Amino acid sequence: MGMGDHLIQNRELSWLAFNERVLQEAMDEKNPLIERVRFMGIFSNNRDEFFRVRVASVRRMLELGKKARSKLYNDPEELLEKISDKVVQQENRFLKTYKTLSRELGKEGVHLVDNKSLTPKQMEFVMGYFKEKVRPALVPLMLTKRAAPELTDKSSYLAVRMEMESGEIKYALIEVPSQILPRFLVLPEVDGQRYVMFLDDVIRLGLSQIFKIFPYQHIRAYAMRMTRDAELDIDEDIDESVLEKLSKSVNNRKKAQPVRFVHDKNMPVDLLNFLIKKLRLKGNIIPSGRYHNLRDFMGFPDFGLKEHCYPEWIPSRHPELTNKQSLLGVLTKKDIMLNYPFQSFSHTIDILREAAIDPTVQEIKINMYRVASNSNIVNALINASKNGKRVTAVVELHARFDEEHNILISKKLQENGVRVIFGVEGLKVHCKLIVITRKKKDTLQYFAHVGTGNFHEKTARLYTDVSLWTSDERISKEVYKVFDFFQANYKRGIYRHLIVSPFNVRRRLSDLIEGEMKNARAGKEAYIIIKLNNLVDEDMIEKLYKASQAGVKIQMIIRGICCLVPGVKGVSENIEVVSILDRYLEHTRVLVFGNNGNETMYISSADWMGRNLDRRVEVAAPIYDPEIKADIRKTLDFQLKDNQKARIIDDNQNTNIYKKGGEEKVRSQKATHQFYAKKMKP
Repeated sequence: MGMGDHLIQNRELSWLAFNERVLQEAMDEKNPLIERVRFMGIFSNNRDEFFRVRVASVRRMLELGKKARSKLYNDPEELLEKISDKVVQQENRFLKTYKTLSRELGKEGVHLVDNKSLTPKQMEFVMGYFKEKVRPALVPLMLTKRAAPELTDKSSYLAVRMEMESGEIKYALIEVPSQILPRFLVLPEVDGQRYVMFLDDVIRLGLSQIFKIFPYQHIRAYAMRMTRDAELDIDEDIDESVLEKLSKSVNNRKKAQPVRFVHDKNMPVDLLNFLIKKLRLKGNIIPSGRYHNLRDFMGFPDFGLKEHCYPEWIPSRHPELTNKQSLLGVLTKKDIMLNYPFQSFSHTIDILREAAIDPTVQEIKINMYRVASNSNIVNALINASKNGKRVTAVVELHARFDEEHNILISKKLQENGVRVIFGVEGLKVHCKLIVITRKKKDTLQYFAHVGTGNFHEKTARLYTDVSLWTSDERISKEVYKVFDFFQANYKRGIYRHLIVSPFNVRRRLSDLIEGEMKNARAGKEAYIIIKLNNLVDEDMIEKLYKASQAGVKIQMIIRGICCLVPGVKGVSENIEVVSILDRYLEHTRVLVFGNNGNETMYISSADWMGRNLDRRVEVAAPIYDPEIKADIRKTLDFQLKDNQKARIIDDNQNTNIYKKGGEEKVRSQKATHQFYAKKMKP
């Protein structure tokens, strides 16, 4: 590379800095109280995934020894130490925030109570709930010297210690059934005060009921949980079908290596040692508080306290797609852009529903990476198939943590006559495409969708994403070509408009960046605006450094990992990076190049990481419609001017400095919401 190591920020530490920003949202008193509690859940959920995926792979590097020490991990041991210091630091901050939030909730008349602080009346209510709902869902395991229990990753457990009258000690394990029951039990209100209790404490209260056949003197339960390595190591066995392999791999995950064991710091030593031996634990044994699996805070009840939640922002409808006789008719005349969750996802479902019953539509092809469990998209496809359309769904089975779900969806589609293609061997299919073919008189018309996010009703209300719907043949015919490649992997196709990885993405991005460098050298205005979730790829970072040195002005909005170091004299002083965290998860990916006054703009499904550029099928589409271009530019400007939720990423990955500037306060998500709401009310 010919550049000092200091100019590539370590990806794991950068990721921890991102999660720190999530924790700051929980600490920020300007945020509504209940939302702050929910940010604690998001922080916990992120951290679990970090251990499951990232820490697990660094540990694997360590085990593989010298030959695995790539540029990113010149010393995996040192890196694990840094990670562990940072995680401990964050855990302390997390527990402190938890205490603060409990106090604040108390002031607002919401009390987190445990099994020791109930009034007789509450006790009666909780025991009733225990007998009726909780007891039937419990499967207590007696722990003996013999078999080791199989612990699942997603659950938290109570380890039970019983002291018998004889002095003998018995151990048991109970899984907290938070997959089946709500993690929080709301108790009846008393004098305007509200009470809420963890499911764990409901179980603690019922311990005597569960183990009443044993003559014990003392019984106590301590929280514990385990995080396992989620790496999907699947050998490319030629003879096994992908489906079978994945079902196996998902089952193997339950047996994968533990990467973290968290336990209540008050757990007695004899019980802890018994578990360590029993579960063959090595490393990362972390003492923690009384409650684990705090990602359940994401679903913390709001008790009807609307003033402590975000005000409701209802997605606007798109003026061009509202009260129209035919949506495909609208698309023959103009391109349509949808910006979620500011605009309604239901338009995309409506377009598919119309295609399902339109007699002139012949086929529908779609890509699926993550879809909701009772998805309207899936229903529309099944409906189209029943109406005699040829329907093809390309399903990516390797969508991390969604594999089991995707296997079920695939079976459902196949049973209803939909042709299902399982991705492409060796490449993960991550693009977000649909193509609808319609035959009018003798001509074939193609309607295409290219998006930045999944066809998922639920996340379309939580993640920001954009969808382009177009019948412009420059794009729609090329989208059709991508589906040809899925069906016959030797048909690679030539793409003049779309940027398709792994085929032409590096070359095309390089050309676009070099075009700006040429303009800068010729003294013309030259700039690039990049919005991504993650920027990790070293070659792309190197190109951006060169562009900065050539005088190209680069503004980036990177939500998560950013391995590029901005603002370094002589290297990257023309690069500015911000990260925006607010009530919606920023997920839209947009690229803008100045192009000497005639801006080119792309929306994309890909982050700039090695895997997305080389080992995944990703698609970026140009935006040709001037009106849509202007709208996207407007929302990007809101983000570049954001001085409420945008944090500056500097050369130390310090992340608590909010961007200043401007007389007026700009909170980009609010501005974007209002911008689209106005469009609907002319």
